[in-house]
Amino acid sequence: MSQPGLVLKSSSSESTREIGSIIASVCHPGDVIALSGDLGAGKTTLTQGIAKGLGIDESVTSPTFVLIKHYSGDRVGLTHIDLYRLESEEEALALDLDELFYGDSVVVVEWPDRFMSVFPDQYLLLTISYSGLDERVVEVTGVGQRGDELVEKLRELFSGSQYL
Repeated sequence: MSQPGLVLKSSSSESTREIGSIIASVCHPGDVIALSGDLGAGKTTLTQGIAKGLGIDESVTSPTFVLIKHYSGDRVGLTHIDLYRLESEEEALALDLDELFYGDSVVVVEWPDRFMSVFPDQYLLLTISYSGLDERVVEVTGVGQRGDELVEKLRELFSGSQYL
């Protein structure tokens, strides 16, 4: 895996959502975002920001028990997947992730590290970690050509921002 292409700092849940919204601004249908981090680190909070940036007005919650949630947006839809409860690669494959990864929405996957073997060759990896009570660090890593392109676009957008 590559080194992070960009490291962002969040001081609150609201700034984590704002980071997500900015990330969404560079995403297109078919883009895959893998969200890695400990329980409670802010994966769903970041996804809420991504949804807002895609023009989704619905309340976005973790799909832990339903595994997959679809949302329609003004700009593009969002497919939110949570792999936490799956126990085998066969279960992950049974979700027809290939169709979702190459579909017409942005796909956000929580707990991707459980089944990286089912991932496409190109995606954006966001690793969220604690750096204080409300503070988080978001490491942005591009995987494949499209992942690298997204990192470069984000580097430009976040240049000089409070999140660096």
